[in-house]
Amino acid sequence: APSPTTAVPYMSVKCIDVRKNHHKTKWLMPWGPNHCKKLKDFDEAVSRQIEANDIVFAVHIPLPSKEMSPWFQFMLFIMQLDIAFKMDNDLKENAEITLDVSLAYRDNMFDDWEEIAHAIEIRKLKCTFGSPKTVESEGRHYDCDFLPFMEIGSVAHKYYLINIRLPVNDRKGINVGIGEIKDIRLVGIHQNGGFTKVWFAMKTFLTPSILIIMVWYWRRITLMTRAPVLLEKVIFALGISMTFINIPVEWFSIGFDWTWMLLFGDIRQGIFYAMLLSFWIIFCGEHMMDQNERNRLSGYWKQVGPIAVGSFCLFIFDMCERGVQLKNPFYSIWTTEVGTELAMAFIIVAGICLCLYFLFLCFMVFQVFRNISGKQSSLPAMSKARRLHYEGLIFRFKFLMLITLACAAMTVIFFIVSQVTEGHWKWGDITIQVNSAFFTGIYGMWNLYVFALMFLYAPSHKNYGEDQSNGDLGMNSGEELQLTTTITHVDGPTEVYKLARKEAQE
Repeated sequence: APSPTTAVPYMSVKCIDVRKNHHKTKWLMPWGPNHCKKLKDFDEAVSRQIEANDIVFAVHIPLPSKEMSPWFQFMLFIMQLDIAFKMDNDLKENAEITLDVSLAYRDNMFDDWEEIAHAIEIRKLKCTFGSPKTVESEGRHYDCDFLPFMEIGSVAHKYYLINIRLPVNDRKGINVGIGEIKDIRLVGIHQNGGFTKVWFAMKTFLTPSILIIMVWYWRRITLMTRAPVLLEKVIFALGISMTFINIPVEWFSIGFDWTWMLLFGDIRQGIFYAMLLSFWIIFCGEHMMDQNERNRLSGYWKQVGPIAVGSFCLFIFDMCERGVQLKNPFYSIWTTEVGTELAMAFIIVAGICLCLYFLFLCFMVFQVFRNISGKQSSLPAMSKARRLHYEGLIFRFKFLMLITLACAAMTVIFFIVSQVTEGHWKWGDITIQVNSAFFTGIYGMWNLYVFALMFLYAPSHKNYGEDQSNGDLGMNSGEELQLTTTITHVDGPTEVYKLARKEAQE
């Protein structure tokens, strides 16, 4: 697949708007047949006695002779200000810039612009100046961080127009002490159409695969005379959450202007993460073979509780950002000191907790391996056929445990990288580019893992008779191999589980 996202730089055009009641009138276009009256720079504005309040920075998206497409899925914009140093107009410490921003769309070059959003936004300027602030340094530019500007969850229209005003009010101190702004640049980041098509194709192909195995798996369980054990229920729940994330509702975003798709996607992924992390804890716990009474969800509240709390916090954090953006696309949690610290703290704490979780999971897997190795000491006493059978089972089980660890490691890395990537766009570094193979690979791995779990953990419905098992396998009745799972509730769905349970109880 092509790389997931593309970054396109835009330079704003300085338009003159000398009419009163600015917002109630037409939109200002930077180029084209009805383009605005332009200024080359602010020196020209001073010589023509044009006030700062009469200047509008206009940006047309996309660039001339191109058009946007619903396949782009979302648009994220970050802003960079070119601020020059002047002795009589220096940049104050902790300066704030007030932006009066409007966004409009149209679907052909002759329609009128329709407003999508209008907002007054405040952004903190974080700039450094490398040279000493003397007369000789006048005209040199400050090195300013990128500012989060706008995010839209769908690209339903062909053309977009942004008009930015910097209203100045000396009495209220609005846009005073922000230095001499020379230009406003925007960087637009959107998903690549080619990547979107590959992504949709994967989802469309994988959805029926998981659905079919889920139906087959649950049918196998209902054929049993016993009730499903906890592990079987949790595997089925994991299958449901995988199906939920698979269903390609994104196809509708091509035809409908659904700006909430980004938020919906985050919620789906959050549910799947919570389910997957909880499953791994229960999966290892159910194979621990300690004396604790397992097979009840209440036995895992200490481990599953923090995952549920963490997922809820993640949901609240997401609602604070993407939830508000449904109403105001210019809003960002990164614009305030408290918001930035909270967002940074969230990413760091989530990363640390996930790493600790992974270490805890490794410890549980190590305990399971140690217990199973202990049980292997009883294998030489068995007949050859039975020993080979159990050796095969234990080898497959160990292999599945190692695959689980690899899957967990990749998931933790994926979560941290995707959070840092998203943060980097907003912190001010747009060079980060995550390979599409990473996204599609992790997604494919999850599906394959869930598919394999259902396939390997579906209980066998075959019932081997006494003669068949004794005759074919050459065992005496005291050493009979139990192949059915129609037994008491303490026994689990796998034979390794049963072998270990039986010995643990003895």
